[in-house]
Amino acid sequence: MASTPGGSGGIDALAVEARRFPPPAAFVREALVRDASLHEEGRRDPVAYWARHARELLDWSTPFTRTLEWEAPFARWFSDGRLNASYNCVDRHVLAGRGDRVAIHWEGEPGDVRTVTYAELHADVQRFANVLLRLGVRKGDRVNVYLPMIPEAVVAMLACARIGAAHSVVFGGFSAQALADRINDARAKVLVTADGGWRRGEVFPLKPQADVAVASTPTIEHVVVVRRGGNPVEMTPGRDVWWHEAMADAPAECPAEPMEAEHLLFLLYTSGTTGKPKGIMHTTGGYLAHVATTFRYVFDHHPDRDVYWCTADVGWVTGHSYIVYGPLANGATQVIYEGVPNHPGNDRLWSLVAKYGVTIFYTAPTAIRTFMKWGTQEPAKHDLSSLRLIGSVGEPINPEAWIWYHEHIGGGRCPVVDTWWQTETGGIMISPLPGATVTKPGSATHPVPGVGAEVVDESGTPVARGGGYLTLTTPWPGMLRGVWGDEQRYRDTYWSRFPGRYFAGDGAKLDDDGYLWLLGRVDDVMNVSGHRISTTEVESALVSHPAVAEAAVVGANDATTGQAIIAYVTLRGGQRVGEADLRAHVATEIGAIAKPKTIYFTPDLPKTRSGKIMRRLLRDVAEGRNLGDTTTLADASVVDELQRRAHETPAED
Repeated sequence: MASTPGGSGGIDALAVEARRFPPPAAFVREALVRDASLHEEGRRDPVAYWARHARELLDWSTPFTRTLEWEAPFARWFSDGRLNASYNCVDRHVLAGRGDRVAIHWEGEPGDVRTVTYAELHADVQRFANVLLRLGVRKGDRVNVYLPMIPEAVVAMLACARIGAAHSVVFGGFSAQALADRINDARAKVLVTADGGWRRGEVFPLKPQADVAVASTPTIEHVVVVRRGGNPVEMTPGRDVWWHEAMADAPAECPAEPMEAEHLLFLLYTSGTTGKPKGIMHTTGGYLAHVATTFRYVFDHHPDRDVYWCTADVGWVTGHSYIVYGPLANGATQVIYEGVPNHPGNDRLWSLVAKYGVTIFYTAPTAIRTFMKWGTQEPAKHDLSSLRLIGSVGEPINPEAWIWYHEHIGGGRCPVVDTWWQTETGGIMISPLPGATVTKPGSATHPVPGVGAEVVDESGTPVARGGGYLTLTTPWPGMLRGVWGDEQRYRDTYWSRFPGRYFAGDGAKLDDDGYLWLLGRVDDVMNVSGHRISTTEVESALVSHPAVAEAAVVGANDATTGQAIIAYVTLRGGQRVGEADLRAHVATEIGAIAKPKTIYFTPDLPKTRSGKIMRRLLRDVAEGRNLGDTTTLADASVVDELQRRAHETPAED
């Protein structure tokens, strides 16, 4: 295929995708958005657009009269208004007579289940808010949450919001040191954890990790422990409290305190590959307006009949925005599952879709490629006809994974919403609107209404066609309000590369129709003989081969070409293909310049417990360096096997 050059000094855009998928007529008939009118409203006056939705979708104890105050790079949204996020997610649904609606269908990995109605969630949130108050937590304090995927995680977050304490949730797969670093940076007063949680048929201990962390966190006064795993733990008298004992005598009434719209709702730390984690700050009014609005339109949510399931962990921003605040603000019924997708079998997720009648399913491209590797027979075991919309989040989805997802999970009838956003953006920024957007496999399509985005070259000049750097051009309500305790880092990281623009750190391209295609982190762009090539495009070309389930590509130092393309490939079950055939396939798909120099075949790729491929470790393997930190890997033995294969496999000429 012919290459499409980027702008001057930009990123070469190589791949071309011609397939189109208009919204199904049956879907359009009942969709909330069926045409371009919402996009037109957002383009005409984005500030007025967000103000309208903030008023219509949220309840305010003090209505706002000021919508946006912008002194780049700092924004204040709805600043003279007051509201409470917990009230908007729980109380108002109960007061409207919807207390019997199911808020959460929860299933533990061993198969135990809980059904939590809005009335029950309301009572538990109030009880735990009173527990926190009794432990000395007050408005403006910080509370760390280190839990498995259990309903108590949602309760803890909403209880913090209720009394104005900012929560800082730490993914349960992180180490004691990572937890301690985040507690110390936030100077948290209370830690909420569990004895353990279930993963791959076994209990992984959390409280022992928490104890190690708290030994070096002088600000922690109390640790609240949920009994979940049943594993033995040590309880420190005077400091540690069992959740169930504290809740037993806590009153079920705790009024939601109105908060200033710019009051800090939560901190969420981005780990990155090097350097101190950044505490991303999100405030109450703008963030809640953003996630409530995008949840409603991107997922075409109908609260009276939809059952929604986002497979993310609450420890990541996807869990904050599209498990807790976005869905609950919209009165959604959702599924939350504790464990891994292949326990006890590779069809576990599809059994849950069928069991609960899930209509909206939101997962990561990495998971989709894993499902592809496991084979079509797994989803075929279950009736997935309840699904009407499927989505992806976390990284760019390659076209062949998109097509597989559309055909084998969506049955060819479900629109696919491929969404781009970040911890820093708070909510979805680029996505189809499923009743109005013609989709292309692998493209996140267009900015959502009210969001401005442009692709620019190295000089910051907008690119009309081809590759470059994704920037955001106007403030949006869910945007981060800074980096906790480090204003200069906020300016330097996000606003210094292209003055007046937020630089997302991602490469992107615009095709002839104006569709946006994400090319991954600019750190993952390879410079091969003067061509700046996105790892995402080469990975997509590899996965488009029928024998390939998953691929990861990195650039390794090369004396001749600057960098050489090194690929790591996992094949579909029972499939075989030669290295030369795959190199030729990449050349056919996107051009000879993108052919990998070396391809390693591997049964798995190094991934974090959240499912993201750790390309940094793959670069270490490719260049023969000592490995960096592997503590967040789901299976550290994978990189040992890759190192062995790298030593055995000669590089190609």
